[in-house]
Amino acid sequence: MENPYLREILREYEIRRDNALFQQRLRQEEVYTKVPRIKEIDAEIAKTGLLIATSMLQNSQSYEESLNKIKTEMERLKREKAILMTENNIPLEYLDINYTCNICNDTGFLKNGAKCNCLKQELINRAYKMSGLQHVLERENFKTFDINIFSAEPFEGEKLSPRENMLNILNRCEGFCINFDEDNEENLLFYGTTGLGKTFMCNCIAKSLLDRGKIVIYQTAFKILEIIEEHTFRKNPNQDIDESNYNLLYESDLLIIDDLGTELTNTFTNTEIFNIINTRLFKRKKTIISTNLSLMEIAERYDNRTYSRVFGKFTPLKFYGPDLRWESYAKNA
Repeated sequence: MENPYLREILREYEIRRDNALFQQRLRQEEVYTKVPRIKEIDAEIAKTGLLIATSMLQNSQSYEESLNKIKTEMERLKREKAILMTENNIPLEYLDINYTCNICNDTGFLKNGAKCNCLKQELINRAYKMSGLQHVLERENFKTFDINIFSAEPFEGEKLSPRENMLNILNRCEGFCINFDEDNEENLLFYGTTGLGKTFMCNCIAKSLLDRGKIVIYQTAFKILEIIEEHTFRKNPNQDIDESNYNLLYESDLLIIDDLGTELTNTFTNTEIFNIINTRLFKRKKTIISTNLSLMEIAERYDNRTYSRVFGKFTPLKFYGPDLRWESYAKNA
C-alpha cells in the first residue's frame, strides 16, 4: 500500500462510479419513457455489437463484407438515435456516464496501470487534510493577502519601501502560478528575517496550485531530511508510506522547502539538500525555497554545488521591513 489513505480513497472512487452509473440509468429510463424507439435502437445497437465481435472471430472468405455490412447498420442506428434525441430536445451527451474524472473513469488508474493525476492529488489532499494545513490555506491565500499591512515608509536604505517591494514579489508569485505549466525553469528563493510574510506567500502559491490540481509538497527542510533519513536507514516500519513520502519529494509538481537553514548541517544533510534540488532541476520540476538566512549565510552554510544551483537556477526575492508579527502584537497589546 503506497499511502495510508489509498484504500479509503479507492472506496470513495467506487462509490463515485456506482453513483455515475446509477444517475446514467435514471436518465436512460427518462429518455426511454419519453421516446420508446430509442430504447429499441439501443437494444439493436447492443445486438449489432455482438455481431461485430462474432464476425471478428470467424475466419471466412466473406468476413470483411459481413463486417462492413454490420458497421453500416450500426452507423445507421446511431444516426437515427441522434436525430430522435435532437428532435426531442435531448442533448446528445445526456445518456453518457458523467464520471468525475473522464481520464480514468473514476478508477484512479490509467490503462497502463499508472496512477491518474486525480488520484495522486486525492492522496496529497488527504495528507493536507490530515495535517490540518488546509485550514491554513483557507486563511492564507492570494484572496486574503493584504498589501496594506506592509509599511510604505523607507526601510534601512532599501530603494523600495516594504510595501512596494512586496507588491513586486506578489506580482512575481502570481505570475509564477499563472505560468506554472510553461517550461521556463522558474524557481523561487524567498529570503529575509522572520515575520516578513515568506510563509504566507508560500501558502498563497500552494493554495493556488492545489486548486488547479497540481501536486504540491510543502515541508520544512528539517522534515524533508527526516523523510530522507527514514528512507535511507529504513527507520519507518511502514515501508510503503516511507517510499511514497520520499518519492514525492522528487516527483511532485512543486516542492516548497520551508525554513532552509534550520536543519542540522553536516555532510549528509548538505548532500541530500543538493540531491533534491539538483534532481528536481534535472527533471524540470519546480521548487520554492524559503529561508531566514541571508544570501551570504547560505553561501557559508552550504557547499559550492548547492550554492551554485540555488543562485544559478532560482530567482531570489528579498523580504524586508518591520517584523509583522511584532507589529501585530504591539497594536493589540
